[in-house]
Amino acid sequence: MAASGLSKSFGTVEVLSNIALDLKAGEVHAIIGENGAGKSTLMKILAGHLQPSKGNLAIDGAAVHFVGPVDAEQRGIVLVHQEILLAPHLTVAQNIFLGREIRRGLMIDDRAMNRQAAQAVRELGVEIAPTRVVERLSIAQRQLVQIARALAVPHRVVIFDEPTASLTPIETEALLKVIAAIRAKGTAVLYISHRLNEVKAIADRVTVLRDGKWIATRPAAELQPIDMAQLMVGRDMANLYPAKATPPTGREPLLAVEHFSVPGFAADASFSLQAGEILGFAGLVGAGRTELFEGLLGLRAGTGGLRLDGRPLRFHQARQAMEAGIVYLSEDRKGKGLLLAQDLRVNLTLAALARFAAGPVIDKTREWSALNQAFQDFDIRARSKTLLAGQLSGGNQQKLLLAKMMLLEPRIVIIDEPTRGIDIGTKEQIYRFIAALAARGKGVIVISSEMQELIGVCHRILVMRGGRIAGEVKGEAMTEAEIVVHATGVSREEARAQS
Repeated sequence: MAASGLSKSFGTVEVLSNIALDLKAGEVHAIIGENGAGKSTLMKILAGHLQPSKGNLAIDGAAVHFVGPVDAEQRGIVLVHQEILLAPHLTVAQNIFLGREIRRGLMIDDRAMNRQAAQAVRELGVEIAPTRVVERLSIAQRQLVQIARALAVPHRVVIFDEPTASLTPIETEALLKVIAAIRAKGTAVLYISHRLNEVKAIADRVTVLRDGKWIATRPAAELQPIDMAQLMVGRDMANLYPAKATPPTGREPLLAVEHFSVPGFAADASFSLQAGEILGFAGLVGAGRTELFEGLLGLRAGTGGLRLDGRPLRFHQARQAMEAGIVYLSEDRKGKGLLLAQDLRVNLTLAALARFAAGPVIDKTREWSALNQAFQDFDIRARSKTLLAGQLSGGNQQKLLLAKMMLLEPRIVIIDEPTRGIDIGTKEQIYRFIAALAARGKGVIVISSEMQELIGVCHRILVMRGGRIAGEVKGEAMTEAEIVVHATGVSREEARAQS
């Protein structure tokens, strides 16, 4: 498959300009670039979701024009979306075969679909019951089901858009093996990812986009991740993580959690957080990290002790936690953090609406002033401040969510997967925001599946396994191998081999 002279404009704004690209059978071709570079637009054109404003597509040298994604899929072009596009109330098997159900006579053959769905998911390195309802799955499990659905149809070209954004390193390793197997069968793979170590590990060639324009196409063997990052952003990225300030010691903990349990997810968790400290939580998907904090903040039922400045508290609603000075930025910023169909001003001020009330009326002038300040303080980038939140890139959505929560002037900030699906330039900014919060005396908790991220930003890391805190790593012991030891229970020798 090849593209030549591809351009795409939305109104007067050109988001893709004169792009040429070729995909070869049996090759993984990676596309990298910052959010807003044009990767998703290019992907959607190649998969028939968008029509180019200019340019041509060809398969086996013959010009093609896709009338839609179904047309592209019938020609063997399969897209694995970054966004979860599953029917939440249907089972895993029903989602994998939705629209292409297996039938026995006039009846749907549920037994055959369950059997084949279980095998499709198992090939991705996980076990998920085909009869489980999707809304009961974690974000990572949903992503794996979506990948299984895409690979269940005949394909010549598979386009992966951030397929590992919500996966742990072990799940990612399993998926990369699947992609290698697809390549070995002669399939062309287009791989879009912000995780440059993955790109280095799996890609044969790398194309870099910046501001909608082609920058370079190089053999992956010639590039290290730092080289890719510098091509993406056009500047030196050697210092990705900010220097860590030493948090105060010898004081009463800002937050103390004592023997806290969330039935079915987490058990007997005890830990403390100092003011000015960045505390990391690592673990595999399903380890109970997110559910533990949802329980602590009143989003799930939980039992155990919680103290803020030594004062016992219990939250039954998230609003109570916010009023006490604890805010939580969900890993699912699109589903739980922002109102995508509302504008930026409404999203920014919603949690702190009382601050903008003038009697029974909302002072929109003050709201606009706050939005202007948020754009400046958090470097939110958008072509217009009247956009809907859903029209922002992932990185700018995360910045908006941070700005929204900072209006509450919290003392403790809990961030779940702070850079999932975010480009490396924006990651650097997010890391500096986190460091600045700690420098101002805030207590910060970072939940992340990226071990290097936790090592880079945190003062110490707690590792969960099977719903329990399995260990702590700090100082020189903060290595990927040591985290894997606690997360999986394998020996240190095996962990070093995996990392």
